Formats: sequence, structure tokens, C-alpha cells
Amino acid sequence: MGRLEDLRINAYLSEVARGYTNSAFIADALFPTIESDLEKVDIFEFNKEAFQVYNTERAIRADSNVVSPKGFTKKTATLTEHDLAYPIDYREEEESKKVKLQLHATNVVTEGLRLKQEKQCADLVQKPASYPAGNKITLSGSSKFNVDGSDPVGVIEDAKDAIAGKIAQDPNTMVIGHETWKILKKHKQIQGLISNNQNKIVTLNFLKEIFEIPNIVIGRSVFMNENGNFTKVWKDNIILAYVPALSSRTEYDPSFAYMIKKKNALNIDEYRKEGNKLKFIRATDIYTPFLVGPDAGYLISDTN
Repeated sequence: MGRLEDLRINAYLSEVARGYTNSAFIADALFPTIESDLEKVDIFEFNKEAFQVYNTERAIRADSNVVSPKGFTKKTATLTEHDLAYPIDYREEEESKKVKLQLHATNVVTEGLRLKQEKQCADLVQKPASYPAGNKITLSGSSKFNVDGSDPVGVIEDAKDAIAGKIAQDPNTMVIGHETWKILKKHKQIQGLISNNQNKIVTLNFLKEIFEIPNIVIGRSVFMNENGNFTKVWKDNIILAYVPALSSRTEYDPSFAYMIKKKNALNIDEYRKEGNKLKFIRATDIYTPFLVGPDAGYLISDTN
């Protein structure tokens, strides 16, 4: 096979990788993607200058009222390379239809990269240490949502107030772990809010209305643990956050978190090792999940 044909196949497989999605992956609801040309990115945190009440009155011929700038807080994110390769023996290649085998390998390595990314994000935002005091709660005893008489609406309203009190914005995004969702949609308090003229089925659209949060997603993705058992990536918790609803985001926009990716870094290539009979299909991506403003998020842990 000529080099030109190799390059054509690799370019095609890279397009397959960029278009490949898993509907169970929802981390991008909390981590909107910013693309960067460089692997070291400065993130500027917004301050509260715009919310200060200034003396704006000016007498004739008096000096102008001048703001005393508070400046920006800057954090630096360094991107990390991630790669995963799938081996294909020459005999496997000869016995199969080549493109199908390459597509299978592409899907496996791409899925592997994205599952790792999903888990990285989930581990970061499900860790209480990621949040400041007042922006997290661990439920226990009668406050757990699987206990009759518990108050999930009150807990979530308190979380919304905590975020608004620190960033002057209501949260617009909520991630609910699948185990929490199964309990929440059957909770008597939630069902009691449904009109008697309606079917008593709690839907995501209904939660969006009662909590006034436009973007609610359920974390359903799983991974295989060291014992070979499927384990939930998103645990029994709820994360609320303010994520800017912008069609084109930059690192200057305020947000709870960002996924910073190197532009066009997700690619598929082939390589061989000397002395063996294997060809490797390799996926590469360069990114880092970055928690920009912990004040803009709230963690409700151990709901069940």
C-alpha cells in the first residue's frame, strides 16, 4: 500500500473519531469545551467590580469618578496528552474486511479516551474538596432522599441560593447521578407537585420547571472496575453549576469549569514496531478538565 493511500485512510479514520459520540457521556454539560492553539492556557477569573455601587454623581467642573480596578485572578492550565492504541495482527487483517476492522479499532480507542475524560471530570466534581465551604452538603439519616419525609426541593433551593449568593447568578445546569434520579423521580414530595390532572410521572422537563434550571442531565455512564464489574461513573449525588450558555466560548467567559482542548488534537494514526507483525491504530487527544470557579458550583453528596 502506498503512503498516499495510508494517509487517506488515516484522515478518514480521524473524521470517524471526531464524529463518534456516546450518548451516556454528559461531562460536557459541566465542562464546555474551549479550543486552544497552545498547551498552556491562562484562565482569567471574573471579579465582582460590576456589582459594586459607585458614587457616580459629578458636579460642574469636578473631576470624573474613577473606578479603582481590582484586576483579574489568573490561573494557568497545562494540557496533557492522552493516547491509546489498538493492535491488529497481519493475519487478522487478512481474514477480515480491512476497513471494518480499522473502524472497530478506531471506535475502541476513541471510546477509551472519552470514557477516561468522562471519569476525570466526574471524579473532579464529585470530590467535596473541590468546593469551598458553603457550596457542598453530605446528606445523612433522615435527610437522604430515599427516606420518607426528606426535603429534596429544600436542599436544592438552598444549593441554588448558595451559588447565587457568591456569583450573583442562578445555576443553570444540574447533573444527577442515575441512582439519585431513580429515587428522585419517585419521591412523594416531587410527585406531589404534579397537578392532579396530569399523569404522576416525574420527567426531566418537569424538574426543569420546578427548579427553574434549564439544563438537567442524568449521569448514566459506567466503567469496568478492577474486578471486572460495571460501576457507575456518576455516583448518588447532584451537582449544580452555572455554565455560560454561549454559542462561542473563550477562556475569558465566567464558568464553573472548562474542558480545554488543543485545537485539532484528536486524531487517529497508524504505526508499526520493528520486528513484530502488528499494526497499531492509535487515538491521540490533548486536553485538561479545569475547575475555574468552584463558587459557581454546589455538590449534594450521598443522596441515597
